[in-house]
Amino acid sequence: MSDIKPRVVSIHYTLTNDDGEVIDSSVGGEPLAYLEGAQNIIPGLENALRELSAGDKKKVSVDPSDAYGEYSAELVQVVPLEAFEGVEKVEPGMQFHAQTAGGARVIVVMEVSDDTATIDANHPLAGQTLHFDVEVMEMREPTEEEMSHGHVHGEGGHHH
Repeated sequence: MSDIKPRVVSIHYTLTNDDGEVIDSSVGGEPLAYLEGAQNIIPGLENALRELSAGDKKKVSVDPSDAYGEYSAELVQVVPLEAFEGVEKVEPGMQFHAQTAGGARVIVVMEVSDDTATIDANHPLAGQTLHFDVEVMEMREPTEEEMSHGHVHGEGGHHH
């Protein structure tokens, strides 16, 4: 039988960069749950966890190509300050959500001059190798609803 049902996987993870700095972690909070094959998480991590079972622990290193892509100089642009509607003072380090042809992106303001701002639309983790320390909490079959929606539903409604 080739039509293996995707599973809903719940993991606790700690994400570090090459320098060992913790970028993100679910430990101490709710585990991260995702539906296999639905692109809920980066492909490199999902592929590495496919063979695991509940209770397994694994360290996974994901190359930029399987994570958030390489850093692209083309995504750094200079835009007029008028582009920031409704923002009184545009300052370096500010983050904005913008819709682009490639979907929603977070844009970071790098520097600001009198009437322009230099923005960087690269993902903050672009070009970085990501190191995940993962513990699989549970694996279960998805509900019909989860299958049809393509994502996992929270604790709110349980269907029996």
